[in-house]
Amino acid sequence: MTSNIAIAKGALGNIPPVSLAFWRWLVVCLIILPFVYSEIKKNQKYILQELPKLTFLAFTGFGICGAFPYISGLTTTVTNMSIIYALAPIIIVLFSGILFKEKLSTIQLIGVITSFAGVSFIIFKGNWSNFFHLNLTLGDLWILGAAISWAFFSIYLVNWKSKFSIFARFTIMGLIGSIILFPFYMIENFYFIPTQFNNTFILFVILASLFPGVLAFTMYTKLQQLIGASLTGLTVYLMPIYGAIYGLILFGEVFHYFHFFGASLVLTGIFLANKKFSK
Repeated sequence: MTSNIAIAKGALGNIPPVSLAFWRWLVVCLIILPFVYSEIKKNQKYILQELPKLTFLAFTGFGICGAFPYISGLTTTVTNMSIIYALAPIIIVLFSGILFKEKLSTIQLIGVITSFAGVSFIIFKGNWSNFFHLNLTLGDLWILGAAISWAFFSIYLVNWKSKFSIFARFTIMGLIGSIILFPFYMIENFYFIPTQFNNTFILFVILASLFPGVLAFTMYTKLQQLIGASLTGLTVYLMPIYGAIYGLILFGEVFHYFHFFGASLVLTGIFLANKKFSK
């Protein structure tokens, strides 16, 4: 997700947001499809059986979470996007407990709180009074919608079993997500901002397809299968750390003391959240 925010920042003013989301997922499908086509064809009878669930997952994880962050970047800052999206793990924990009775131990809850404190320390630059100087915009509502949608996607992805492998299901969801985004892409293209098919467009679509597309979603899905939705959701807390690295390399930003202190809290929290003690 952090690379997605960096791409959104770099693409701002060059590629319309819904256009980038649509072409990103379409290219992802074209990349993976040759490797899973035989499996999908072999198990095609299960597509209709799983279609309602696949459509819901595609809508939340590929449609909303595909377009909303890019739209959000038009009217808000990367800082605000990071703050609000960092709420996703908390939402995942709450919804997992309500919908599927997924529980965390006391030590794991302490880990969640510790990681959130680390994120907050980085976001507020070590000065908690900065919380009262946030300027919220319409873009903040877009990224909040993305965070809530990501929580639903994460929870149901791990709790809804499928006859398809990770890559095959990912490809099907990506195709459905592209279909969902297409009419909105057409509206954006003809009534708001037309897409310019140039070298910049090609560069950002490829970057968005490979890194926050194929690699990030596949690894996130696999991790969910191993440790569950709540604990996997904690990886979102790493966003400020990766964001600081991206900022240093790509945008000439500087590391400060609060980056290191906050990162220490985040990593400690994730370690505690993954601890399991026997009775």
